[in-house]
Amino acid sequence: MNIDWGSLADLLRAHQRFVLTTHVRPDADALGSQLGFAGLLEHLGKEVKIINASAVPTRLAFIDPQKKCKQLGNEFGDSSVLEADVHVILDTSSWIQLADVGKLFKKSSAVKVVIDHHASSDDLGAINFKDVHAEATGAMVLDFAESQKWPINEEMARALYCAIATDTGWFRFPSTTSATMRRIGRLIDLGAQPAVLYTELYEQYSLARTRLAGRCLSRMMVDADGRLAWTYITLVDYRETGAEPTETDDIVNECLRLAGVEAAYILIEQPNGNVKASLRSRVHIDVSPVAEKFGGGGHRQASGAMVPGPMLEAQAKVLAAMKALFPT
Repeated sequence: MNIDWGSLADLLRAHQRFVLTTHVRPDADALGSQLGFAGLLEHLGKEVKIINASAVPTRLAFIDPQKKCKQLGNEFGDSSVLEADVHVILDTSSWIQLADVGKLFKKSSAVKVVIDHHASSDDLGAINFKDVHAEATGAMVLDFAESQKWPINEEMARALYCAIATDTGWFRFPSTTSATMRRIGRLIDLGAQPAVLYTELYEQYSLARTRLAGRCLSRMMVDADGRLAWTYITLVDYRETGAEPTETDDIVNECLRLAGVEAAYILIEQPNGNVKASLRSRVHIDVSPVAEKFGGGGHRQASGAMVPGPMLEAQAKVLAAMKALFPT
């Protein structure tokens, strides 16, 4: 998809104070694209703050060695958001996903910019730079930088590599193309080290997380003649294993390893009584309408939503919606 990156470059040059944000519970694409974009703004001599509704997950702290990504309320107050000339929203187009930062954005007259690759979208009153065919928002940031011939240092290269690598499932998802691998090659040339980053991303699990995964997978169930698999995690599971909520990433993908499974989901109980649903599928099945049914969204093969609890009621609702993808 062709994007007018020149107009974005002109906008950046015309303003001085920027606040960058992303969705709650940021993943590597959210953080990596923020850090990459912040580096571009710093190159232009701009004032940049990264302020998110959620803290950086412990397992992803290595992506941000300078601790540039701050949490609203803990390290920056409301005034830090409201004083900006431009608000840049990366890797989401959803008000709900912006949480308390989004509430401040609604009060502000600052210019709003969205850089995102998700199909689901709210009207954020922003100038949109969207490409639903991009494999990651980090890939879009890289394309933007290269279109303007702006430099990418080693720290930015590491962050953007992690953004692209994780959102493509380490290059195994259908979104991976030859252009993806060419981008990755350029990032390696700029200092990203695949072996080091893979270890940081996928080989640093805690014993508690491993026990949580084992418990979760032991209760996996299949439906729709073996084409659908699902499992769940409760608050009790966290207490009894010692695992943290941020350690549930990727467990749902284990359900897709079963032979014959074409779609999968995991339900995760939240402290407020709601249930987080993470949905996954093979390339020929689109799970995003199921997420949208519950007020969420995402990609064809990877979407999510927050479903009202309690767990048993959420299980029944999500199971029925997912089974509908497999008409008999």
